[in-house]
Amino acid sequence: MPSLNGAVVLVTGANGGIGTQFVQQALARGAAKVYATARNPRSWDDDRIVPLALDVTDPASIQAAADAAQDVTVLINNAGTSTSTPGILSHSDEEIRANVETNLLGPLFLARAFAPILSSKGGNTAIIDIHSALSWYAVAGIYSATKAALWSATNSLRLELAPAGVHVVGVHVGYVDTAMAAHASGPKIDPAVLVGQVFDATEAGEYEVLADDASVQLKAGLSAPLEAVYPQLAARE
Repeated sequence: MPSLNGAVVLVTGANGGIGTQFVQQALARGAAKVYATARNPRSWDDDRIVPLALDVTDPASIQAAADAAQDVTVLINNAGTSTSTPGILSHSDEEIRANVETNLLGPLFLARAFAPILSSKGGNTAIIDIHSALSWYAVAGIYSATKAALWSATNSLRLELAPAGVHVVGVHVGYVDTAMAAHASGPKIDPAVLVGQVFDATEAGEYEVLADDASVQLKAGLSAPLEAVYPQLAARE
């Protein structure tokens, strides 16, 4: 099972609230080094943290990060984006492409770039993908669609990389108390609590994290009739 003790971790979206927790908690659990990546990486007051420029929508930037971080043992695909309004037909081409490229293609291409690196280490390596409870609930339109696609891609990665000893973890969570969810009402999980759950599950060898009640309920709802999940469909009958 993967351990954070002595690990070399790469975190995408490290400047945000969840990303910062991944950086800090990885070190608290004994990580030897953390690559803290962002389009515009910030400075950190710790020599174990290596700021690294990474645009997850740019294939050249992804390859440059893989070339610079050949010692990585844990890849955390945390970077994500959303739209300010729901819907899948109402957004511009640019908004749709930004969601697809950031939420799906970025994590997939990063996994592809780092798979040979992780596979070469003979085990004790991991990829952690941050999905969403909205992977299983389509009310967020294009955001839900891209997170659902990432969920499927993570399942495929898990099967493909298991023979090489790379452990793949998928994380589902509703609203997290960060700037991205500032507009949302309802319960929000503390980023520190979320990251603690993710690292506990990773070190325990678990494959999936359902971080809150919303995620548990929405996964359970996958077996229900569509009219139960989306009552607005039943209302039209």
